Amino acid sequence: MIVDETRIEKALADAEPPREAGLAKLLAKAREKKGLELEEAAALLFVGASDSEKLFSAAAAVKKEIYGSRLVLFAPLYLSSYCVNDCAYCGFHASNPAPRKKLSLGEIAAQTRVLEAMGHKRLLLEAGEHAENPVDYVVDAIKTIYSTRGPRGESIRRINVNVAATTKENYVRLKEVGIGTYQLFQETYCREAYEKLHRGPKADYERQITALDRAVEAGIDDVGIGALFGLHDWRFEVLALIAHAQYLERKHGVGPHTISVPRFQPAQTVCFNSSPVSDNEFLRAIAVLRLSVPYTGMILSTREAPALRHKAFEIGISQASAASVTEPGGYGKAGASATQFEVSDHRSLDEVVLAVCKQGFLPSFCTACYRSGRTGCDFMELAKTGAIQDLCTPNAALTFKEYLLDHASLETRKEGETLLEKTAGNVGCAATKQELASRLKRLEKGERDLFF
Repeated sequence: MIVDETRIEKALADAEPPREAGLAKLLAKAREKKGLELEEAAALLFVGASDSEKLFSAAAAVKKEIYGSRLVLFAPLYLSSYCVNDCAYCGFHASNPAPRKKLSLGEIAAQTRVLEAMGHKRLLLEAGEHAENPVDYVVDAIKTIYSTRGPRGESIRRINVNVAATTKENYVRLKEVGIGTYQLFQETYCREAYEKLHRGPKADYERQITALDRAVEAGIDDVGIGALFGLHDWRFEVLALIAHAQYLERKHGVGPHTISVPRFQPAQTVCFNSSPVSDNEFLRAIAVLRLSVPYTGMILSTREAPALRHKAFEIGISQASAASVTEPGGYGKAGASATQFEVSDHRSLDEVVLAVCKQGFLPSFCTACYRSGRTGCDFMELAKTGAIQDLCTPNAALTFKEYLLDHASLETRKEGETLLEKTAGNVGCAATKQELASRLKRLEKGERDLFF
């Protein structure tokens, strides 16, 4: 069984807010960075408001010890809003009368150039499930993006993919064309709620929850899971995500590369009455996930407002979208087709980068692990010990230097150079520190795409 709903419900029913000594014991175990059992995580989900900062502090410490000060930035690229599914929470639902849009390969190239001009190097490709969006189209789109260059030779270096559950054969094709992580969200792990919210092929709960097994069996090393908070009880979803992560590690020897934590936002013609998740509850969910699955990257979208995103970066989030548009063809111009959801962070990429720098985090556009073969088990072995920092921090610094040289505003460049100087000075290994300094100089002289 992938997710045992009975065990989760029992864990939640039995859980009580931990007393001071119990909370200290749980957080001490979590600080060992070996994860937590469902029942332990359930107790932390009931931590009272007065103890939330203790929870957040422990999660922040674990995140820093594994991921350092890096924050990976990316953008979603929506290929098509055509969809046969009539999901109650999604702006692309089939009964939405808004015009639909499918990007041509030329339009995909044009959107890619806009994103490259911003400074993006990593994209998340998205498309609804529809006959208009077969795997051939997705494969051609990926090839088009990888081959598109900006005026200075800018390119997208890694494409992650979030498309509908499909066959092992189709996952093989995505692997062959060079995707990074394949993401697929269960949306809600509660079968009863799932059945009420979905109409169409996606209504098949088993097809959805077993898709990542097919992807791994097809040779895709990195897969990502997620739940849409607000569809069902938030505590249930947290424990289900932990259970799914534990299942993947048991079965395939490696857990999820990422866990995404979107929270429901309205969209055109969506009349769904969500299960409200307050900001504090949402942050507690992020903190407990970070403590329970410490090795896994956590992703936050622009569904959230800047202030909440900043807090989430501190306590667990290691990847975030920036300057997102949630409709096909929307970058660089106002579109007229359906949007998947409303965004709450409307800042430009440069504004996000500047704010991240002022927080003391190092913006990263790195794709080195994908291109060096540090994926799947190889990545996790480094992540679980925290040794991945020895590679990721220098690589983040190099990609950030590129951004500062090619795309940053004057204010961002000034702030960023100060941060880079501090980062380079704190690189632990003397040989790496020397080589990083050399490569930063090479970037200043015009070289690009250097990585460890």
